[in-house]
Amino acid sequence: TLPQGRPFCGTSPFTTRAPMAPGQYSADPQQHTLQPIVTGATVIGLKYNGGVLVAADTLASYGSQARYKDVCRMKKVGDFTLIGASGEYSDFQYIGKLLDELDNEDYLFEDGCKMGPHEYSSYIGRVMYNRRSKFNPLYNQFVVVGKKKDGPTQLSFVDHQGTFFEEDYIATGFGSYLAMPILRNEWKADLSLDEAKALVVKCLQVCFYRDCRAYNKIQIGTCDGENVTISEPFAMEHFWGHKLWLEKRLEVSTRAIADTW
Repeated sequence: TLPQGRPFCGTSPFTTRAPMAPGQYSADPQQHTLQPIVTGATVIGLKYNGGVLVAADTLASYGSQARYKDVCRMKKVGDFTLIGASGEYSDFQYIGKLLDELDNEDYLFEDGCKMGPHEYSSYIGRVMYNRRSKFNPLYNQFVVVGKKKDGPTQLSFVDHQGTFFEEDYIATGFGSYLAMPILRNEWKADLSLDEAKALVVKCLQVCFYRDCRAYNKIQIGTCDGENVTISEPFAMEHFWGHKLWLEKRLEVSTRAIADTW
């Protein structure tokens, strides 16, 4: 009990500290991702005659450093589905664990039914929207592809806000600017598997030339209704000997702005 007239200057044992948002001025440690750290670049997915494929390079960048050069950014889920991820790699690993748990639950039902790409992409979309609504998003863009036996091919896009849509071809990251024009011009529904692979390699070559977070070693995953496969990494051909790229423009001064470009 306080004496009459004396102000209370301490901390009451019955008061609790108000929660603060995580960040620079929070008294609590940061407990979730505030910005992407280890990230992957473009993922490309497209349908072809008889199946669907997804392709990505094997680089995970640590900020601007090309740190991890042998990383698989694709994952097989269930018997008919394949996902490729751009963005924060640890968030991709987290989603992968959730999908493994979902796949185990599906197996334990033993009802003869198995989930396919439509179910998994819908689940990912709900998880992403739920995390976005909590202001704690998973910093990824996903391409979810698959084909369930004799069913139609499925290709879906899901981003960190829970945006979900289906398409015949899609590219994430810088590929949405660099690769999508090529896909719009050259994709057609009756592409063979070899033609589809050549098209995604062409797109990823352009990304490698123009995106400083891209890499020349890539993997291609395919789903044809019976098998889901992820290829071994292979290196794309590239050429940096163009005449204009080799000019020593900094050594010649014409006092023009174009000297350094």
